[in-house]
Amino acid sequence: MKKNIEMNLQMFADEEIAGLLSKGAKLTYKKGASEVTVAAVKSIPALGSDPEKVDVTHLGSEKKAYIKGIQDVDNLEFAIVYQTKNFTDVHALVKENKSVDWTITYPDGLKATFKGIPDFKFDGVEVNGALGFSLVIVVSEGPDMVPVTNAPAK
Repeated sequence: MKKNIEMNLQMFADEEIAGLLSKGAKLTYKKGASEVTVAAVKSIPALGSDPEKVDVTHLGSEKKAYIKGIQDVDNLEFAIVYQTKNFTDVHALVKENKSVDWTITYPDGLKATFKGIPDFKFDGVEVNGALGFSLVIVVSEGPDMVPVTNAPAK
């Protein structure tokens, strides 16, 4: 006789195992006292960089020796679906040529904050393709990761 065994699949859906879907991540910037969301962001770049190696090898060393140097943060480039309003907003920011406070917020509340001057590149155009542009930010401070502090206790 065969027995059916019921399994509670929810117990396997622990966020530590399942990961986090990127849906709902957003890019915002400060404009005066308010926060403005950049509409139709398609991709967010990787954040952070490898620190440079500083050579501290001396004449008595058997092998080369290094210490951690400073990081050289790359420009951050966000792919965006062109919409008249979002491009007009970004274009106005670029024309101001000023450093802006930016925040990336991930679906679980994790934030990355940084400062930088925006610029843009308009994508090439092809048959049956969506128009797009890249928001390029020359980073002057950060990015700094701000962990989620109100995560539920387990």
